[in-house]
Parts: sequence; structure tokens; C-alpha cells
Amino acid sequence: MRLLVLLFALAMPVVSWLSQSGAFGPDNGTISDRYPTLLVAAGYAFSIWGLIFLLDVVYGIWQATGRRRADPLLDRIAPATAAGFALTALWMPLFSQGLFWLCLLVIFGALASLAWAALQLSRAAPVEGGRLWAWLPLSLHAGWLSLAAFLNLAQVALAYGWTRPEAQLGASLLLFAIAAMVLLELNRRMRGNPAYVAAALWGLVAVWMKQSQSTLPGAQTAAWVAALIAAILLLQTVWLRWQRPRGLVAGDVRTLP
Repeated sequence: MRLLVLLFALAMPVVSWLSQSGAFGPDNGTISDRYPTLLVAAGYAFSIWGLIFLLDVVYGIWQATGRRRADPLLDRIAPATAAGFALTALWMPLFSQGLFWLCLLVIFGALASLAWAALQLSRAAPVEGGRLWAWLPLSLHAGWLSLAAFLNLAQVALAYGWTRPEAQLGASLLLFAIAAMVLLELNRRMRGNPAYVAAALWGLVAVWMKQSQSTLPGAQTAAWVAALIAAILLLQTVWLRWQRPRGLVAGDVRTLP
């Protein structure tokens, strides 16, 4: 299973490159532009995938070498991590092909898998330490997917006619509310995970920037809702971190030799 984690970690940037080069059809940006929603983020935000993929590859190598191979927690999260990486890679060609129903199943499956793995690491690292190169990549990946899954859902709703371009605000506010509940609850369970929150804040600020310049009806409201969620998430994280006993810090920087 550790080998599968590494192989799927390597697969993600390869599939991403193929997807952006048009190997599977129109690239993700082209497809996304066909369905402008009130949850979509500014284009620069998606550059975070480069960092996520890089750190996931580092994690894939790290967990398969040295004394980490004997770590029981890494063994326990390996199936979910491999599934999350595989589903992330699979989502890209599916989106290019316009298979939106499958995209939703895949991206929420990836979110569930990686959020669970990040949660296990966030709970264990403060006690046992030594897992920075597991906690950081998986937390970032889960944090970004916690927002990206709902951005994808908004586009699927538009693509299938569940919402109309000129009347998206009501449905978008509902999606914002559900996304906020997911972010806040997972962050609470992770005891204030700064890496998870950083990825989510990156996306929320990009949504604010995109919607504050959009001409879609309701865009200004959506922009400020995104900003409000970002502020609440940040304040929650500060509170949760302040409540933690000293020395019990998720993502302890001590590493196994």
C-alpha cells in the first residue's frame, strides 16, 4: 500500500500536465469558464495545486523510506491516502470530458479520504511527533479540496440547469453555508490545523477577489460572504490554537530520522 501512495502521488502531477496540455480534451480552465458561478475563485488560486502536488510527492517518497516504513499510523492512513491521490488524479480527465456527475463523486470521495487522513495525523502528531512531512501535505490537500469540492458542485449545478446564470445567489449562499460548516467542523476536529486553514483561506480570498470584480448578479454579496467565512475560520483557528496546551502542536516539526 505504501508503494501505491507513492505511485499515485507521482501520477497526480503527470495527469495534471497531460490535462493542461489538452490530452484529455479542453483544459480545466476552459471548461470552468463555460460555467461562471458565484463560488469560482480567481485563476491564480489554482496554482496551489503545484505546491500540493510537490509536497504530496515528497510525502510519497518520505513515507516509503527509512524508519517511516514501520510507523503504524502511516500504515493505517495509507489506503485512504492512496485513494485520495488516485481520485484527485482521476478527477482531471473526467472534468475535461465533461463527466460532471462522476466528477462530483470523485472529488467528494477524495475530500473524504484525505480529510480523514489529515484528521488522524492532526490528532496523533501532537502526542507522538515526527510526522511533519505527512501532516503538512495531506492537510493542505484536504483544505483545498474542502473548498474546491463546493466550487465544483456549483459549476455542476449550472451545467445541468439546476441554477441559472442570472439567478444563482440563493443556491450559492446555501453552498457557502455548507462549505463553511464543513471547514469549521473539520478544523475543530483537527484542533485548529494551520495548514488546512491556510489552503482554505487561499481559496476564499481568491473567491472574494474574483466575485468582487464579477458582473454576475449577486457577485458582490458572494464576495463578502467568502470574506466573512475566511474571517470566521481564521478567528476559530486562533481560538483553537490558543486553547491548546503548550507543546501540543499539530504538525510537530520533529521528524523521524
